[in-house]
Amino acid sequence: MMLKELREQVYEANMDLPKHGLVVFTWGNASQVDREKGLFVIKPSGVDYEDLSPENMVICDFEGNKVEGDLNPSSDTATHAYLYKNWDNIGGVVHTHSSHAVSWAQAGRSIPCYGTTHADYFYGEVPCMRGLSAEEIEEAYELNTGKVIVEGFEGKDPVAQPGCLVRNHGPFTWGKDAAAAVYHAVVVEEVAKMALHTEQLAIAAAKPIDDCRAPQYLEDKHYMRKHGPNAYYGQGK
Repeated sequence: MMLKELREQVYEANMDLPKHGLVVFTWGNASQVDREKGLFVIKPSGVDYEDLSPENMVICDFEGNKVEGDLNPSSDTATHAYLYKNWDNIGGVVHTHSSHAVSWAQAGRSIPCYGTTHADYFYGEVPCMRGLSAEEIEEAYELNTGKVIVEGFEGKDPVAQPGCLVRNHGPFTWGKDAAAAVYHAVVVEEVAKMALHTEQLAIAAAKPIDDCRAPQYLEDKHYMRKHGPNAYYGQGK
C-alpha cells in the first residue's frame, strides 16, 4: 500500500473535523500532498466519519485522477488538485460547511479583521471569492471552484491568508500540511462567528460597522509577532 504514513496523517486530519465541530454528516474533507511523488491523499466521497480508516483514504494525482484506493475520492478532489498544482507552497487543504463561515459565504461577504484573534492568523480579511457562473458549474464544477480561488488570490499571498470563502458555498483553508489546514478551518469558523456578533452588537448600538475594524498597526503587530521575520510568539524553534 502506497503512502502509508501520509494516509494516517490525512485520516487523523479528517477525524479532527467533526471533533472540532466543523462538519456534520459527511460535509467536509481534508487532504495532504507528497510533493516528491506528485500525489496527494484525500478522504473518500460520502463515507461517514465513523467508517473512515487510514486504509480507505484515496491517493490522487494533480490532475485529480485516482491512483490508488478502493473507494471514490471526495467530490471536491478536483478543487484540491488544482490548488496543489498552482500553489507549490501549500501542503494540505480542507473544505467544510461550518455554519458561521458558510453564512458569510452565502452573504457573499469577506470576513473583515475586527480584532487580534483574526490578525494572529490572517493578514487582512478572509476573502470571499466570486460565485461561479452557470457555465462554470455545468462544465467542471469542482475544477472551476479551484480556478475561481486561484483567480481570486491574484495579488494576494495564500500563506498570509491561508483560506477563503467561495460565494454561496463555504470555506476552503490550507497550510503546510493537513493538520495546519484543519487549524485554519477552526480559525475561520471562530472569526466568522466573532465578526457576526461584532456587527450585530454594532448595529444594536447604532455604531458604524467600519468603526469596528482593527487598525492596520494592530493587525501588523499581531500577524508579524507570530509570522514575521522577527516573530517572538511561542517558545522559538
